Formats: sequence, structure tokens, C-alpha cells
Amino acid sequence: MQSIYIHIPFCQTRCKYCDFFSTTELEKRHDYVDTLLTEWASYPHQTSQTLYLGGGTPSMLEVADIQRLVQAIATADTQEITMEANPGDLTLDKLIALRQAGINRLSIGIQSFHNPLLRFIGRRHTAKQARQVVLWAQKAGFDNISIDLMYALPRQNMLQWAMDIKKALRLGVQHISCYCLTYEEGTPLCNMLKNGEFRAASENLQNRMYRYLCKVLARHGYEHYEVSNFALPGYRSRHNSNYWNDTPYIGLGAGAHSYDGQTRSWNPSDLSEYMDGVKNGTLVRESEQLTDEQKHMERIMLGLRTMEGIDCQDVASKRDKVNQYIQQGLLRQDGQRIIATIDGLNLLNCIIENLI
Repeated sequence: MQSIYIHIPFCQTRCKYCDFFSTTELEKRHDYVDTLLTEWASYPHQTSQTLYLGGGTPSMLEVADIQRLVQAIATADTQEITMEANPGDLTLDKLIALRQAGINRLSIGIQSFHNPLLRFIGRRHTAKQARQVVLWAQKAGFDNISIDLMYALPRQNMLQWAMDIKKALRLGVQHISCYCLTYEEGTPLCNMLKNGEFRAASENLQNRMYRYLCKVLARHGYEHYEVSNFALPGYRSRHNSNYWNDTPYIGLGAGAHSYDGQTRSWNPSDLSEYMDGVKNGTLVRESEQLTDEQKHMERIMLGLRTMEGIDCQDVASKRDKVNQYIQQGLLRQDGQRIIATIDGLNLLNCIIENLI
């Protein structure tokens, strides 16, 4: 097994844009870790190259509980152990303890360095806290740090976005993930948009922000190795790269997904149902067997997100459409690989839809 993902669903408050499974039942955190370890024990002995604690907000767990998970699941083969973190949950002492507990990669959800934007989307940290936490993490011995930024936020302009990128670069982190805000059905932000409380960023502004991002990060030595991810040489996320490379993985926790190369399965996105099911031995995972056609579609969808692209044979039946996109400057061919250009990555959903 190449990767293990652990979903930690606990959040002190929910961000207005998020539709991931989460809960504010913080009193259940310790029992939840017990449940995770029981679920892990149900699997035959596995080793993995990567271990990833995502959420939710994994940094809301006690360090002792994080250490229990790492000690139980990581082995000598586990090269990368990542934990997502909220700047508001971390102190220098906690970061030192996390590093000693075995976490060797941090993914810090900053999103913006502008306080009004942070407040508007429901983040509970400040820009000052975000900068301070990165400096503390570096002092604590973390030399593989990723930060998340978001663009096309409500009321965000081009100057603010340029300043966010500049401030991120000043911190000297090894990895930067940048996501265009999407309005997921049922989230508070989506409801606010429908109610006319603000206007979404125009498509033109989104495209300008993305092209500027790619240009500036490339100039500073970051490899644009996936549509939303940039890394200094040697610092790509191994865990996420396994997803894009169609590598099997195990998912532990409420709402977590697993994949064995042919079948995708997932735990219930309900805290009580998950915990009771694991403890009582009655956990029911839903699953789907992927057909050859589905695997072909996913190979195109995932491959075109990366700088490695896809094999020409994957789109041989759509060669005319591929040639059209190449002429338009949206795709390029490098040997037997078809790769999306920067402009193509901007229109990736449309391109993929026409190639599958």
C-alpha cells in the first residue's frame, strides 16, 4: 500500500465555503482516535510510503493522540507524514511536540493574508497569526512546509492577490497550494451568493489571477506540477501525487475513501454511525467497482491535472479534438505525452469533458 489517509473531522467552527464532512463535537476527539486505531487493526499488516492527516482540522487533536496515530500506523517505510493545520491552533511548543511525534510535513491553511477576507469566509485566524505560525514551524525544525491560499474570493481584487503571493514567497516555504474558490451547494457562502449578498469574481478576473500566480511562482523556482500545486524541486507532495498517479490507498475515519486499484469504497459521513459501527464490528462501507471505461476516464481527468499529462493512446479516439486544442494553445504534445498549458489548465474542466 502506497498511502494512508486519516480523516479528522473536528472543527471549532465551519468555514463558510467548506463542504467536507466535519463536526463541532469536540468532546469526542479522544474516543475518535481510539476508533481510528480499532479500524486500522481490522486491516492486515500494511506499510505505506505516506501518511496524511486531513480534515476537518487535525491540529485540534491533542499531541498525544496524534503521536498514538503516528506510532501505530507509520513504519520505517513511511517517508512523508503530513498533517493539515489551522494557524489558530498552533504554538511554538505544540509545533516542537508535533515534530517530535513524527510529523515531518505541515500543510497550513492560510487562505489569505488579508484580515477582512479571512473574516468574510469564516476563517478564525488572522494574517499575523498565519505568518507567525510559519516562522514557529521553521524554528521547530520543520523543513517541509506547505501553505494553502485561495483566490477569486468575494471582494478580493488583483492587488490583494498579488500581495498574498508576495507574502507567501517571503516566508520561504517549500510548497504552495492555490485554489480557486468554488461555491458548493448548501454551504453558507453559496447561499449568500444566491441571496445577492455579494458578487462572485468574474471569469476574466479568475483567469488573470491564475496566470499571474503561475508566472510569479515559476519565476521564483517553484515547479507547477499539478493544476493547483507548486513546489520547490524535491518537495512535491508524495501523498497527493499518489492520488493523481492512480495508486491504491487506505482511508481511515468518518467519510474517508479507500481505493485498491479496482474498487473504491468509503466510510459513512456520520460520526456516530462510523464510531458505533467500528466499535460494534458492524461498520458498513459503500463501494463501487470501477469499469474499464471509468478507469480510462479517470486516467484522463487525473493525468491532465499534472505536468506529466497523459499518454497519446488515452485520447487516440479524440485526436481531432486534441489537435484543435493544441492549435489553440490549450494543450501541447511532448513525445508521446499530451500536457495542458497554463491557458489549458484554466479551462481544464471543459477540455476534459470533450476528451472523455
